[in-house]
Amino acid sequence: MDIVVKVENLFKEIEGRQILKGVSFDVRAGEIFTIIGGSGSGKTSITKHIVGLWKPTSGRVEVFGKNVAELSQQELDLLRKDIGYVFQEGALFDSLRVWENVGFYFLEHTNMSKEEIRKIALEKLKLVNLEEDVLDLMPSELSGGMRKRVAIARAIATNPKLIIYDEPTSGLDPITSRVIDQLILQLREKTGSTAIVVTHDMISAFTISDRLLVLKKGETVVLGTPQEVLDSEDPFVKEFVGNMKDYLLAEQRNL
Repeated sequence: MDIVVKVENLFKEIEGRQILKGVSFDVRAGEIFTIIGGSGSGKTSITKHIVGLWKPTSGRVEVFGKNVAELSQQELDLLRKDIGYVFQEGALFDSLRVWENVGFYFLEHTNMSKEEIRKIALEKLKLVNLEEDVLDLMPSELSGGMRKRVAIARAIATNPKLIIYDEPTSGLDPITSRVIDQLILQLREKTGSTAIVVTHDMISAFTISDRLLVLKKGETVVLGTPQEVLDSEDPFVKEFVGNMKDYLLAEQRNL
């Protein structure tokens, strides 16, 4: 199976503080790989290395077979075109309409016409179950769940091979959160993309993921399938995961 992301013995130190301490994992093509852990555990720090915002203190991060830290700015820009990033809280541009948010890359980097960009925007919005009537709305006119879906549509606008979701269900009610979970699964099926999900949402993590990485203070505690994580005897994992086994058993009975 092709490896999309490979992280080897990743260390990151900032002003004498160890942020990441020898983290290693790979992300396989087509899988949903989720990183969980408490606040300050290093989850988002890993994604910053993947997209080239940070360079390792030591260790190596490869994306699509390329050592990210060694890329020139031009090479890094090309790499990022193949990575979609869904920011926490959506991070839409308040002054731009929905179609302009979704088509922002093309507005900034191409000479495509407004009509062409609107067409692409509508195509991507339909993939996240939104229709033409939202194209000209402002972000302030959207619900929280709709804003998140527009943010996902923007992230997939360039047909990326890898999508990074940073707390995709943050700030959403439980029902809308499960809608976003289903959307992540549907997009994997429709586009064949690989996903890295950073989340605090345990229900999301254990229902959409192929594999999970559990972090504690910048170190790997356990890496494995949802079942392997649930079966872990590590005291931190048992406390962190809590009652997920009971929840998942109840969900299975309801299917």
